[in-house]
Amino acid sequence: MLPVVYSFRRCPFAIRARLALHSAGVAFELREVSLRNKPESMLIASPKGSVPVLVQPDGQVIDESWEIMLWSLSRHDPDGWLGTNGAYADAAAPLIIENDTVFKGYLDRYKYPGRYPENTQAHYRKQAEVFLQILEARLCKNSYLLGNTMSIADAGIFPFIRQFADVDNIWFAMSPYVSLQQWLNDILNSERFEAIMKKFPPWQPGDIPIIQGGKASSL
Repeated sequence: MLPVVYSFRRCPFAIRARLALHSAGVAFELREVSLRNKPESMLIASPKGSVPVLVQPDGQVIDESWEIMLWSLSRHDPDGWLGTNGAYADAAAPLIIENDTVFKGYLDRYKYPGRYPENTQAHYRKQAEVFLQILEARLCKNSYLLGNTMSIADAGIFPFIRQFADVDNIWFAMSPYVSLQQWLNDILNSERFEAIMKKFPPWQPGDIPIIQGGKASSL
C-alpha cells in the first residue's frame, strides 16, 4: 500500500508538500479535493479539514505541510534539500515561521482586501514587502535562499511568493525585487513544478487511484 495524499492543486501549503514528495521520489496516491465538497475519508483522517493531509499505510496521519515535507525528505533526500545533518531544515525554520504567520497574514489581506477594509490593498502589500526584502537580500548573494542550490527553504516559501506575485503581476514585474523575480521564474519554469501541477478532477470513492512520484529527479 502507498501513502494517500489529499491535496488541492492551487493551495500553497499543498504545493510545497507535493514539491517535497516529488524531490524525495516518494510514491503516493493523490486525491485531489474540492474544498466545497471535502471527502468524508479526509475529514475522518483530519477533522480540521485543511489540505494537505497524508495518511500513511499504517493509518498514521500527517496534516501539516511542513511536517509532510520533513517526513518525505527524511525518507530520501537525493537533492540534499535538508542539508548536511539537517542544517538546511534548521536554517529554514525561522523563514518558514515568518512566511506562515506574518507574511501569510498580509498576503491574505493583499489578495482579498475587500474582506479586510480596515486598510487599503496598498497598505497590506507594503507590509508584506518586509518579507520580500528579506528574501531579496538573500537572493542577491546566492541563487537560492540558503545557498546556490535549492533547499527545503525555497520549496517551502516559493508557493506563497507565487501567490503574492499573481495578485498584481504587472506591479511585481516592475518591483525592485529583481533577484526574487528570477528565483520565482526559475522554479515556475522547472520540470518539477510542471510535474506537480498537473490537473486532476476531484477524487471520489471508487475512482481508479492516481499514483504520483516514485522517481526522484533534480530541479
